[in-house]
Amino acid sequence: MKKQIFLFFLLTAFACSCGDDEGPSEQVDNFDRQAMLTNWADNIIVPAFSAFAEKTTALKDAGNTFATSPSNANYEDLVTKWETAYLGFQEVSMFEIGKAEELRMTNNLNIYPTNVAELTNNVMNGGVNLELPSQIDRQGFPALDYLLFGIADNQTAILEFYQNDGNANQFLDYLNILTDRIDNLAQAVLSDWENGYRDSFINNSGNSATASVDKLTNDFIFYYEKHLRAGKIGIPAGVFSGDALSDKVEGFYKKNLSKALFNRSLDAVENFFNGAFYNNTSTEGESFKEYLEYLKVTKNEVSLATVINDEFQTARTTAQELSDNFADQVEIDNVKMLATYDQLQINVVNIKVDMLQAFNINIDYIDADGD
Repeated sequence: MKKQIFLFFLLTAFACSCGDDEGPSEQVDNFDRQAMLTNWADNIIVPAFSAFAEKTTALKDAGNTFATSPSNANYEDLVTKWETAYLGFQEVSMFEIGKAEELRMTNNLNIYPTNVAELTNNVMNGGVNLELPSQIDRQGFPALDYLLFGIADNQTAILEFYQNDGNANQFLDYLNILTDRIDNLAQAVLSDWENGYRDSFINNSGNSATASVDKLTNDFIFYYEKHLRAGKIGIPAGVFSGDALSDKVEGFYKKNLSKALFNRSLDAVENFFNGAFYNNTSTEGESFKEYLEYLKVTKNEVSLATVINDEFQTARTTAQELSDNFADQVEIDNVKMLATYDQLQINVVNIKVDMLQAFNINIDYIDADGD
């Protein structure tokens, strides 16, 4: 799912999805894009990255402590900090712009499943450069998922390994390296936003492929389509392969976290669409929703913003039927996973086609999964 930046004019391939009396009105687009960028930066993105960086620092500290003293209490604390940070990552992953894009934050933190054979090779040989593109599936939250839950059959056996195995110190050193790297990436992105990028992001308020609104809108859609819809649901459900792939779920080794990660991601997408403040989601600022309402965009005689929000809720309701463990879900009753995918797919059309058409924004990535 690696993002490919490539200007690609897609929208002309779609027929208008609405009648002559629907879609964008003739209203002149004088919407205040800079105000929307300000709301995004000050009330959503920077607060979300700040909270995430606090969680990754706590994770790093817990990792260091466990590597020094792999006790039961330190293990449980590390597990808690890992889960908290992993959930927090769902709230910032869509913002792959600026330093996050430069550092390939999402690829470095959340390519799953982790490559266990190559991860083990890294552990045993040492001296690996995790900044290399070839290392993306041997680090981040999925690598810790394996080290914390997959290295043995249960917590007792896992602790036994880290306390007594002849290779334990090498694995603990690698675990420490991973938690440090996660925190370093989070801090670098936050620092960039707080030390100049926020201003350049807001001031780049034009209407072009390189303007902030166009770029982040593409990031938002790419995340929804490729990471949320496809990565968390479609790929493990076998939508693209024809066969269910239970080992492709997020949080595979933890077993009961994949649904929570999905729900947090869907919440983050919906909140961003509505311009909801990170620290107070009942308060909303300038947003995609407000932009669509300003343009009076409708679909089937209903506000497109309402259509999109209703579909977010329908997808959430459908997903409530899923097991906490998506690996179990695809093996026992994959029909429910496929139903969730279908609901998520409806908003791909609403957002990627209808919304972008209204905003006069083009897709800047290649759609390679045939949908």
